Amino acid sequence: MRIGLEIHVQLPTRSKLFCGCSTAGEAPNSSVCPICLGFPGSRPFLNRRALEMGVLIAKFLNCRVADTVSFARKTYFYPDLAKNFQITQYDTPVGSDGHFMIGEKRVGIWRAHIEEDPGRIKRVGRAGEELGLVDYNRSGIPLVEIVTAPDLSSPAEARDFLTDLVIELRHLIGVTGEDQNMRVDANISVGEERVEIKNITGLRNVEKGLRAEATRQTKMLAAGKRIVRETRHFDESRGVTLPGREKEFEEDYGYIGEPDLGTYRIGPLAASMAVPETPLVRAARLQREHGIGAPAARQIVLTDWELADLFEVLAAQVGGDAAMSWTMGAIGSNWKGLRERAGEHRKDIIGIVAAVTAGEMTDSEGRMRLAALSTGEEVGAAEEGGDLDVLIAGLVDQHPEVVKDYRSNERAANFLIGQVMKATKGQYSSKIVAERMRKELEKRF
Repeated sequence: MRIGLEIHVQLPTRSKLFCGCSTAGEAPNSSVCPICLGFPGSRPFLNRRALEMGVLIAKFLNCRVADTVSFARKTYFYPDLAKNFQITQYDTPVGSDGHFMIGEKRVGIWRAHIEEDPGRIKRVGRAGEELGLVDYNRSGIPLVEIVTAPDLSSPAEARDFLTDLVIELRHLIGVTGEDQNMRVDANISVGEERVEIKNITGLRNVEKGLRAEATRQTKMLAAGKRIVRETRHFDESRGVTLPGREKEFEEDYGYIGEPDLGTYRIGPLAASMAVPETPLVRAARLQREHGIGAPAARQIVLTDWELADLFEVLAAQVGGDAAMSWTMGAIGSNWKGLRERAGEHRKDIIGIVAAVTAGEMTDSEGRMRLAALSTGEEVGAAEEGGDLDVLIAGLVDQHPEVVKDYRSNERAANFLIGQVMKATKGQYSSKIVAERMRKELEKRF
């Protein structure tokens, strides 16, 4: 099985790609002008911020960035394209020949190019009597299309690829990853011929659509039938792909150079642009530099960027193992409260961990002090019932499998509740123990 993806990422600019219309229009057709509607005589002009974002994405994807780029008209007739062509890049994409890593696997990136989004069609009315209404607010919103090589080998791997890409792009340029801001055309071949599933929204639907199409192609090949190269659509409610139209070839689009836009020299811009460290790149560095496991490094970074900052400071002072233990344990479980006060108490947090590591403070006292910092209480005020809370927090830290099971089955807490009752010899009522245990477990989410 071979899978390649064409990912359309909506760039978070304030204005459209070739005009000054806002990208935040809400009422249908409230954010349009002669340029994005393609009126005769109107002339597009390029949004510099969109170009910069395109170059940044290309560099992040390890692409070879072109020295000069230009735009082309991709001709096809459909109601969501008022001028009957889309302005895109053809011969000169901003980036080509790149790659993106999923764990240890390298996925080739054939190209990354900038183009405008078409409008949105909404069908209303009864089946067979539908009307097609077009909202052109989306027409002209800047996109970067990322085209991968057919290096993905399963629907699950395709979803993993997109999940990681969304994480990185969210940090890199601020994309949200919401359904309407990222759409995927998925190409899949079980045998020799490939089929394209158009306009899938949602990471789960990409995986489900690819599974459905893989099943269809497998059954057809087993029955001795031929796979036709075509475009299909994924029906979420039925869980099947449905035929759209026969797949076009490049020559069918009749590409011509866009005469109203010039040639843009982006080589110096790309050379001057630094790619910031993204979450998964940072997680890999933490794993490499501090000897922590990949899941732990990923969890620290994706929980909160400031938590990762704190981990790095702690690791420099007390070592990677101790820093991970406290970050994933007492600091992580109290992070919601600590984060609100991190600027005020960051030195205190570091001092507590350093004191425990140096043997100047007991582990229990350190946990109690961190809990007090997270709520803004004085340590003395937290001591009432504090021994119970420390005991519960310690048991939860020792049994991460219970935390995992508790997400789907609250009865998983009963094991730890029993341990607490046994350790305290009935000093606390089972109701109090159960309430505090559930509170501690829910903190971990």
